[in-house]
Amino acid sequence: MPVKVSVCDVGPRDGLQNESRVLAPEVRAELCARLAAAGLQRIEAVSFVRDDRVPAMAGAEAVLEAVDKTGGVRWAGLVLNERGYARAVEAGVDEIRYGLPVTAAFAERNQRTTVDAALDLGLELVNRARHDGIRCTVSLAVAFGCPFEGAVQAETVLGIAEKVLAAGPDELILADSIGVGVPRQVRVLVGELVEPGRIVGCHFHNTRNTGYANALAAVEAGATVLDSSVGGLGGCPFAPGATGNIATEDLVYLLEGMGYDTGVDLNDLRSCSRWLAEQVGHELPSLVARAGDPCGVASSAS
Repeated sequence: MPVKVSVCDVGPRDGLQNESRVLAPEVRAELCARLAAAGLQRIEAVSFVRDDRVPAMAGAEAVLEAVDKTGGVRWAGLVLNERGYARAVEAGVDEIRYGLPVTAAFAERNQRTTVDAALDLGLELVNRARHDGIRCTVSLAVAFGCPFEGAVQAETVLGIAEKVLAAGPDELILADSIGVGVPRQVRVLVGELVEPGRIVGCHFHNTRNTGYANALAAVEAGATVLDSSVGGLGGCPFAPGATGNIATEDLVYLLEGMGYDTGVDLNDLRSCSRWLAEQVGHELPSLVARAGDPCGVASSAS
């Protein structure tokens, strides 16, 4: 039986947050619906941040109100502070995703906080989410390298990760927020953290063309969750040089071809990607969306 890899599409949030064309909440809700129809069971639909800081994410509550909550999809929302958490709970998310920066400079630039304060808040949110009956995933931002401080030592990341894991989140995600990681780093970090009873995942950008190699290294090292963005859209407004996430359709093609089970229909996903390109007004980075799967590699592997 093929090993299951859970793919979380972050396109409606991370994919769109840095786009010059701001999509209305109803269009973002339709994107969510199209992803769900393609078989994505986990979708990061929104972020609960200030509209003036990230205008593309305005109207998070309207997006969540419009999505179908009866179809078995786990709808997630990114939060960075207590106010964001409160909004997310009120909006009825299934999963909180908290971004915890591991470097001082990124903590200040991205969230106007410190690493210690962000860690304390993360531990508190894990406990609050458990009390509120909501899943909580903690994502360690810039875990493979920081745009302001450069290289991040594995010991630093592992030290923070172990403190988070001790609080008992549902998942821990290692995020290569600016796409600087290489498979050797991935194997070290994931390999040190994976153990029975833990769910460890990764979030990669393809800024330096290493994102897919990193994704494969992650699952081979024991990660069971991978973030990706339909079409390969993405980028952080507060991280210079951060470009698109790995594309969901390219990731699905790779994983299915390697014998992993994603549960995603590649043809439907490609159609979604082409539709999204029309909405944002430009061609998307994904290669599989353009080239297709003429040999049926993904479908024959399912």
